[in-house]
Amino acid sequence: MEYTPRLKKKYQEEIIPALMKEFSYRNVMQVPKLTKIAVNQGLGTAIVDKKLIDTGIEEMSNITGQRAVATKSKKDISNFKLRRDMPIGVRVTLRGDQMYEFLDRLVSVAIPRVRDFRGISDKGFDGRGNYTFFFSNESVSTEIDLDKVSKINGMDITFVTSARTDKEAHALLKEFGIPFRK
Repeated sequence: MEYTPRLKKKYQEEIIPALMKEFSYRNVMQVPKLTKIAVNQGLGTAIVDKKLIDTGIEEMSNITGQRAVATKSKKDISNFKLRRDMPIGVRVTLRGDQMYEFLDRLVSVAIPRVRDFRGISDKGFDGRGNYTFFFSNESVSTEIDLDKVSKINGMDITFVTSARTDKEAHALLKEFGIPFRK
C-alpha cells in the first residue's frame, strides 16, 4: 500500500469539489492547486559569524524535511560590509508530497502553538494568486531542539498556486486550513 499525505488526499476528495461549487468551474483542471512552497530565512548577521549559515541550514532542513541551501549576495554593499557571493540566508523549495507534509505540520502543529495568535493577515497576496507571510516564531516547531538554538530567526513562507486571482488563492488556502484573520 502506497502512502499519500493527508492534505493531498483532502485536496482530491474535499477541496476540489468545494472550489468547483464555489467558483462554478466546468472542468476539474480549472481548479487551482498548490504548486510549491518556498521557505526563506534571511541571516544578515551571518556576515560576522559564518557558523550561523551552517546552523540555519541544519534548522531549516529539520523543519522542512528537505536539505536547505545557502543563498548568496548578488552584489557588493560597502555600508553593510557585504561582498558578492557571501552567504546571507537559507532557502528551501518544497514540491509534491514533502510540500503537503510541511503544510500539514505548519497548519496542525506549529501555528496552533503560537501564543496570542489572532490569525494570519490576508494582505500577503501578490495579485497573481501567490501568498507570502512571515512566520516569526520558528521555536514552536517540534523538529527544533530549543537547547541548541542560539538565536531565534523567523522565516518567509511563500505559497505558489495555479490560481489566477487572489480570491481563488484565498479560498484554496482557507480550505487547506490556513487560519486567516476574520
